[in-house]
Amino acid sequence: MKKCLFAFAACMLWATVSQATTITLSAILSGANENPATPSAGTGLAIVTLDDVADTLRVQVSFSGLTSNNTAAHIHCCAVPPNNAGVATVTPTFTGFPAGTTAGTYDHTFDLSLASSYNPAFITLQGGLLQANAALINGLENNMTYLNIHTVNFGGGEIRGFLTPAPIAAIPEPASLLLLGTGLVGAGVRRYRRR
Repeated sequence: MKKCLFAFAACMLWATVSQATTITLSAILSGANENPATPSAGTGLAIVTLDDVADTLRVQVSFSGLTSNNTAAHIHCCAVPPNNAGVATVTPTFTGFPAGTTAGTYDHTFDLSLASSYNPAFITLQGGLLQANAALINGLENNMTYLNIHTVNFGGGEIRGFLTPAPIAAIPEPASLLLLGTGLVGAGVRRYRRR
């Protein structure tokens, strides 16, 4: 019976952990998405994944065809498309972003509980680190953030895209995982009773 209770507890813990809200957003980066628009033929793709339990933000970017070397890349918050907003994440550019290039790829996970993941001006504007964290998460959840790449030729931004929910068909919802975990526990209990 102890083994059965342990298995039940382990499944419930697993189901609880699976309740994390992971939001995946994406954006097509282009000059046409800038405000004002730029004539750049540069393009890019951004995928941003927010995990509200781990309090992390994974940023993946691929870009090419910029008219000049990039000088900065970051996420702006909080504005309704196509409006402009201030920089929310680390300035002047993402940690480790391939600087001074016209093409590249990037993949970095930020710890949103750390002030070093934010623009200090964004923290001040929001009234502190906790408020900045809440504002950025709210902006991400409500399509009010955009990723921008700035260049020598376009200091205000050459290509950008508003981050919107990305379709993820292969990942089951947390409720489905809980149902699966409960079903596995039930099957284990029935098997245990038969012995």
